[in-house]
Amino acid sequence: MPHALIALGSNLGDRAAHLEHARAALTEIPQTKLLAFSGIYETDPVGPAGQGAYLNAAASLDTALEPGMLLSHLRAIEQSAGRVRHERWGPRTLDLDLLLYGDCVMQTDDLTVPHPRMTERWFVLKPLADIAPDVVHPVACKTIAQLLDEVEKTSNK
Repeated sequence: MPHALIALGSNLGDRAAHLEHARAALTEIPQTKLLAFSGIYETDPVGPAGQGAYLNAAASLDTALEPGMLLSHLRAIEQSAGRVRHERWGPRTLDLDLLLYGDCVMQTDDLTVPHPRMTERWFVLKPLADIAPDVVHPVACKTIAQLLDEVEKTSNK
């Protein structure tokens, strides 16, 4: 089964409860097994001003679902947590991003894998490094641990 890595984030409502809801819901996706769930990190928001801090985490899955079908399940989990899409990078109850899907490289109208900005974001890489430090990004050809090290050397998170 392909290995998928998911980023989770929440900055509205009971953030910890939204992440726990997502964790439980990931175990219910058909033909999919939750392998690991990272620690939770509080981070500053990226996007429009005036947002509250995020709680971020990452999950590792084995799945027989194709990337588009997995994305459909992730969006359904977001909606079940009250996610409403108003503005790009705006506040949200729950955000689930498909970051990596094995060594797949693809781009459609709905999905780009690997996630196009994951290599720049501490709040994505830090939780990923908890659960998948040796996974190699199929485009950057570096491990998650190496990418995190680069981001930590060049930014303030």
